[in-house]
Amino acid sequence: MSAVVFHEFGGPEVLRLEEVPEVHPGPGQVRVAVRASSVNPLDWKVRAGFMAQGKPLDGMGTVGFDAAGVVDEIGEGVTDVAVGDDVFGLGSGTAADQAVLEVWAAKPASVDWAVAAAAGVAGETAIRALDLVGVGPGTSVLVDGGAGGVGAVVVQVALARGARVIATAGADNQDYLREIGATPLRYGDGLAERVREIAPDGVDAVVDIAGKTAPAVLVGLVPAASQVVTIANFGAGEAGVQVTAGRSPRALEALETIGGLLAEGKLVIKVQTFPFARATEAHRISEGGHVRGKLVLIPEG
Repeated sequence: MSAVVFHEFGGPEVLRLEEVPEVHPGPGQVRVAVRASSVNPLDWKVRAGFMAQGKPLDGMGTVGFDAAGVVDEIGEGVTDVAVGDDVFGLGSGTAADQAVLEVWAAKPASVDWAVAAAAGVAGETAIRALDLVGVGPGTSVLVDGGAGGVGAVVVQVALARGARVIATAGADNQDYLREIGATPLRYGDGLAERVREIAPDGVDAVVDIAGKTAPAVLVGLVPAASQVVTIANFGAGEAGVQVTAGRSPRALEALETIGGLLAEGKLVIKVQTFPFARATEAHRISEGGHVRGKLVLIPEG
């Protein structure tokens, strides 16, 4: 099977599309014939060696943490899905013709493959973050970095929960934030003052996607430091901010919720697609940090 891989840590140029051995599901897993796999910031952080704790690459590296595809092999103990079912979900090494998923949900028939692939990591992360700060009906939330792949999903899920959403982005993405239902603000110096112009008493919660605003500024907008959660600033815990990474034990429930929102039209994910052979280009764009929506890789042939 073909897969996007790397044999040394480095920039996007180390990525290669190569033939590699087939993968097979273990207990509680399924394998899919991949129709699409999205690019997430974790991909280029792994590729660049940022997650290796200074150790050299051991063997071949793979990319991709979510995908959408057709189930073609089922692991031991799996009873809720059948070969031929359309699913989307979470795994590793998913930028390949075939990929093993560890958590999955049914892909709604009305949802495009690329959109479904884009929904896995972004959707699970969004719901995990919003749950940690209790965003629900009648609450107000600031999403710092609301135009990217995860941020735009956070905005729309919060709105679907009945929250009021203020979101930040650069000048070029202010209209996009309005389009998805948020009150837009520019990020950068003076953010706290701009927030208080439209929310004089601050907000109930902050979800920090970009990791570029000082934690003290965000903490000053909420009743308690624990009402700020970040997925990007891993040093913010020193300020009392919640830092979240990894995968929630409720990932399946999150994926099912995201699938429902996609099917109902309450969640729209903009995607830009690239063939596997152009993974280098997609990684370069992702690493640039000014993505609107999600970047998705499509198998060739």
